[in-house]
Amino acid sequence: MPKKDAIALLKADHRKVEELFDQFEKAKGDGKKQALAEQICMELAIHAKIEEDVFYPACKGAVEEDLLKEAYVEHDGAKVLIAEIEAGGPDDSFYEAKVKVLSEMIEHHVEEEEKRVEGMFSQARKAGLDMDDLGERMAAEKQQLMATYKTSGVPTPETPSLQRTALA
Repeated sequence: MPKKDAIALLKADHRKVEELFDQFEKAKGDGKKQALAEQICMELAIHAKIEEDVFYPACKGAVEEDLLKEAYVEHDGAKVLIAEIEAGGPDDSFYEAKVKVLSEMIEHHVEEEEKRVEGMFSQARKAGLDMDDLGERMAAEKQQLMATYKTSGVPTPETPSLQRTALA
């Protein structure tokens, strides 16, 4: 597999998940929809984790702080829906609505990261971050997480921006 810099890797993840959401929209039958939803949840959980473990910390001080904080909050909002989708199934009357809202949240989040001038990726590149090193570290973590999640399922993700008391 050819090495990708950090932004190329993250954009490839974005395109893959967009395609999966598209397939979910068109899918017929509960089994097919559930399999796609579970793949979407796994892809997003891994993507969020590698961004939060590697990319976002590297962006601290190089990217507008508000943009970074919003990204964490958007991730946490998505993780709540991911957990609900994982816990439910096509027989849940809100199942498809949850996947649709997750799709819209991710679409907004991707737009914020990929905006040409003021987006997070653009700012990170301008700041001169070592995209090859970040890409290598994220690819290694992604490979490890894929293997783990395929055998033990997607764990309940951490949501650091949400106050524990509000959900407890």
